[in-house]
Amino acid sequence: MSETLAGEDDPMFGLLRVLGDDDRATRGVGLDDATLRRMYRELRKLRLLDEKMLLVQRQGRIGFYGEVKGQEATPVATGFALRGDDWVFPGLREGAVMLVRGFPLATYLAQCWGNALDVQKGRQMPSHFSGRAVNQVSWGSVIGPQIPQAVGAAWAMRKQGSDAVAVAFFGDGATSEPDFHNAANLAGVWKAPVVLVCQNNHWAISIPSSQQTAAPTFASKAIAYGMPGVRVDGNDALAVFLAVRDAAERARRGEGPTLIECVTYRIGAHSSSDDPTRYRAQEEVDAWVRRDPVERFRRFLERGGLHDDAAEEALVASLDAEIREAIATAEAAPAPARDTLFDDVYGELPWNLREQREALRHAKPAPAHGG
Repeated sequence: MSETLAGEDDPMFGLLRVLGDDDRATRGVGLDDATLRRMYRELRKLRLLDEKMLLVQRQGRIGFYGEVKGQEATPVATGFALRGDDWVFPGLREGAVMLVRGFPLATYLAQCWGNALDVQKGRQMPSHFSGRAVNQVSWGSVIGPQIPQAVGAAWAMRKQGSDAVAVAFFGDGATSEPDFHNAANLAGVWKAPVVLVCQNNHWAISIPSSQQTAAPTFASKAIAYGMPGVRVDGNDALAVFLAVRDAAERARRGEGPTLIECVTYRIGAHSSSDDPTRYRAQEEVDAWVRRDPVERFRRFLERGGLHDDAAEEALVASLDAEIREAIATAEAAPAPARDTLFDDVYGELPWNLREQREALRHAKPAPAHGG
């Protein structure tokens, strides 16, 4: 297996795997059969959701969408590895941690329309999912700032006496940003209860990971900041689960942060605005498709007698109906009420803003263009 596919040539870090080349588990991870089936359901749901939402974007019904295709294992496995009081600071491709933790699908999708069903009230760009109900903070779109935010939140929780942890997601390209270095240094010095998860999908949009660093691996960067580095097969959901769970438990014990490098690949485009054929070879994509994390997990279940073709057909039909209903519900919601623009800044509005809010409530809407 080549370095590009597996990255197992790092003698210091190796590559943590649970699924072998035959997609059978080489070790136990402490999950029962029902949980394993649910993990596969979440993987398959995310894949089908991406396919349908990309079609919605191509039809002009939303303006933008960021596919997860090829990287589903990391957000799904992380959702299973965390506790409900842990905090998540995602990048573009980790929003679905929310779904694993129980956030309603239609409300989640409403963020792409920015309407009244969207908990962010239409104030953020599409595919920047968040929800206070599941302790997930919106990605800021700028590359890297979620990393120091997670470190600060982790330190604050420790100061409050909580043993909850924070998880920060970022891509290989973000390790070239100052925010990564500042955050990793502070996390190491403070022993902050944070898990830093680098999704090394080999491409920072059109820049290959080989141009991001001269270090042998991204996990090796942990050495400089005095924390453990773990290199994991990011297309193996069970291995990611194991790595994140162990890192979170270590943080809860007060032993500080961990840097996890998930070696994976973005099979699809960077976003609905990207054309990856302009900068990478199809042969490279095809090689990684053979290690598709969703299909690997399906084969793992089938080899263990937990899944078959009939179960797959029933699952896909159920998910298709669920996603179609959620899209219809999300798309049908009205625009946010105009006076919500006064919400969420002050605990109690000052007098001048109260007057402005009342004036807005009684103002007639502007006429439509040409009216």
